[in-house]
Amino acid sequence: MNKWKGKSKGTITGYKIFVWCIRNIGIRSSYFVLYFVASYYFLFLKKSNRYIFYYFQKRLDYGYWKAKSSVFKSYFTFGKVLIDKTAISAGLREKYTYEFDGIENLRNLLAEKRGGVLISAHIGNFEIAEHFFADIDFDCQINLVTTDQEVTVIKEYLESVSVKQSNIKFIYVKDDMSHIFEINQALSNNELICFTGDRYFEGSKYLEADLLGKSAKFPAGPFLIASRLGVPVVYVYVMKEKNLHYHLYARVAKNIKNRDSQGLLNSYVENLESMIVKYPLQWFNYFDFWDDID
Repeated sequence: MNKWKGKSKGTITGYKIFVWCIRNIGIRSSYFVLYFVASYYFLFLKKSNRYIFYYFQKRLDYGYWKAKSSVFKSYFTFGKVLIDKTAISAGLREKYTYEFDGIENLRNLLAEKRGGVLISAHIGNFEIAEHFFADIDFDCQINLVTTDQEVTVIKEYLESVSVKQSNIKFIYVKDDMSHIFEINQALSNNELICFTGDRYFEGSKYLEADLLGKSAKFPAGPFLIASRLGVPVVYVYVMKEKNLHYHLYARVAKNIKNRDSQGLLNSYVENLESMIVKYPLQWFNYFDFWDDID
């Protein structure tokens, strides 16, 4: 069974190709290269093809051919998101347009002076959020709590081509639970803590909830911690629209009781499902998310 191993797709060679294309032929022309990349994934990555096909056909009820074509479109869209992230980091922010939907929820959160929790997902392009926050004078430190074991060389390479160093700090989940102290310190400084709630590590604690009509496992950590901190919780997504346009959504988690991690998860899943249905090609889960494929 193919489970998420803590690494997202992408190699240092792939990012170098993206950077070369962006610098020499432009952003939109770079998208053309993705037809070859997406075709390679579509033809040769049998396992991930199978899992993402299941998502389109069984969970979204697409017909066979629509689901098949959506597999290719998903890889193509994922490539666009990576190119955009690289281009924006490399100083081409002015090439993009954006709109905010619920930004007042983030402003109100910070006004309470208690810090706050953002919960996102591996959907859209949340990693570019800080570049848009800067344009509206959203002066706040964002701390991303992650167990993601991304290849360090990729992170170092992206930093080397960036004209501005990222304002996002990483808090890595540790076995000795020391990350809890880092989270509390950040909240005491009125900073934001961000979790992604849709990637469960096999062997770690989990909670279950129905997503798209079938039960799935979600990492317990983000919901256990967020439900116990006593600070506002906001769901945030940055979604790619047509051309070079992005749409940021921010929604407050409402009616969540203190220490009710399951209730928070149910609220999150309901919100995430609405985004998946609206942007089906931008949920990048290329593994057996529902434990439903032999």
